[in-house]
Amino acid sequence: MTRFFFYGTLCHEPLLHRVLGREVLGLPAILADHAVSWAKDGPYPTIRAKAGAMADGLLVDGLTTADVARLDFYEGGFRYSTHEVQVHAAGRDVSARVYFSDAADAGAVSGAGADWSLSDWVARFGDAALATAGDFMALMGQVPAATVASRYGAMLVRGASAVRAAQPPVATLRLMAGPDDVQVAARRLPYAKFFAVEEWQVAWRQFDGAMNTAVERAVFVSCDAVTVLPYDPVRDRVLLIEQFRAGPMARGDAAAWQLEAIAGRIDAGETPEQAGRREAVEEAGLTLGALLPVAQYYPSPGIMTEYLYSYVGLADLPDGIAGVFGQAEEAEDIRGHLIGFERMMELVASGEIANSPLILTALWLQRERGRLRAGG
Repeated sequence: MTRFFFYGTLCHEPLLHRVLGREVLGLPAILADHAVSWAKDGPYPTIRAKAGAMADGLLVDGLTTADVARLDFYEGGFRYSTHEVQVHAAGRDVSARVYFSDAADAGAVSGAGADWSLSDWVARFGDAALATAGDFMALMGQVPAATVASRYGAMLVRGASAVRAAQPPVATLRLMAGPDDVQVAARRLPYAKFFAVEEWQVAWRQFDGAMNTAVERAVFVSCDAVTVLPYDPVRDRVLLIEQFRAGPMARGDAAAWQLEAIAGRIDAGETPEQAGRREAVEEAGLTLGALLPVAQYYPSPGIMTEYLYSYVGLADLPDGIAGVFGQAEEAEDIRGHLIGFERMMELVASGEIANSPLILTALWLQRERGRLRAGG
């Protein structure tokens, strides 16, 4: 049996239990002469030696070889390994293992940020991290830990999507599934980079009440995303963006450059509205006013997990505001087009605007335009 001291996200006991696959009991404990801070490059903590400081944490005893293997899989991919330390718990000093960053030992970690707050982390990232841990640990024995860890950012965004998806659905006409109406027999991950492809063996209850035989379904896994169409109701104009898209290219479309609304994924720890405002700055240099909800929807539910939140964003759009923007580190090259509302509808009618979020949003704006121009 092994004793561990946890100082960061694994002090959140629901997450620890998810990683271990079972519940354990922990005691509050302190590691002297160490400080825990937010890492500057992600939503997680870093620990460093600091004379006179006290690192609060959780002491867990009685961990098995299987428990340690699961912990090593979860932490090891991030270049963490254990060292033996003395911690204080329940009025006495005891020896325990602690995960320290190998990069920190090599002096390669970027400097620490503000003092770590577990409660702040739980409030912003706890639910998403809990959902992500289930996906992470399901890959143990299938994928190397370092490979899984390299995708953790994308997986955390997917975890946040899963939290939003778990909200009670609207079901006044369609079937409201019961706990046994969908049965997953197997799940594989044949491809995983920024996006992933999963293969599921799944059975579901048919409309006659019987369960069908499990069949294989491949799913392209992406995350929840937001689209925003900036609209100036005074000038009656919109701002479209144009960028190269791999999907049309791979289809063989000569028009791989697409006219779109501003769009981007919703990162863990932010709301769809916050993501929309952030993307407007990154892709068009715009600070938006009110965000008006258009729709929430799956653009292609037969094959994709992607779920979109579409908005019209009220904005001041004077002449000369359109430019070329984008994040260089993401190879973004995005050109803005400032056009009148009627011109946009001509592009919808001609097919030059050929993506569903912008078409849907343009039709919503066509319906609501009079009210918005009247100040409603």
